[in-house]
Amino acid sequence: MVASAGYTKFFPVSWEELHRNGRALAWRLMEKAPFKGVIAVTRGGLVPAAIVARELDIRNIETVCIAAYHDDKSVGEVNLIKGLDLPNGGDGWVIIDDLVDSGITARHVRMMVPNAHFATIYAKPKGLDQVDTFITEVSQDTWILFPWDQAPSFVKPIVEETRSGK
Repeated sequence: MVASAGYTKFFPVSWEELHRNGRALAWRLMEKAPFKGVIAVTRGGLVPAAIVARELDIRNIETVCIAAYHDDKSVGEVNLIKGLDLPNGGDGWVIIDDLVDSGITARHVRMMVPNAHFATIYAKPKGLDQVDTFITEVSQDTWILFPWDQAPSFVKPIVEETRSGK
């Protein structure tokens, strides 16, 4: 379970909340615009990057495909699946990811495009030094449950949970 990887809190994010925060990120990036393009960090950055690109009217979108989680639970060795080589170190571009956690993935992406602006919706303390713009800071021991990681399910009424001693 995720808790075994050091995560003791869970922060569920709905599609509506993600969209609202993606728009808020675009608002914050307006003062840095215009950008030559958006770099989406896959996979988590794809949806926020689409929202930001729409809001800032950017059609030039690149991806960097990188993974640093084992079983979507714990940070491990970085696996670069598809790199990126932009002129001038990505100057004038904005990198979009859903979250910066330990900063490991962000550091690798920054090495590829050191002059790009790095923006995320969520940021944790260990990765904050890698991000130029973010919307919400969450504690390091929090696992963010993104909408693509959730499904609606039945929940017992509070009174029933109380009766069963939970």
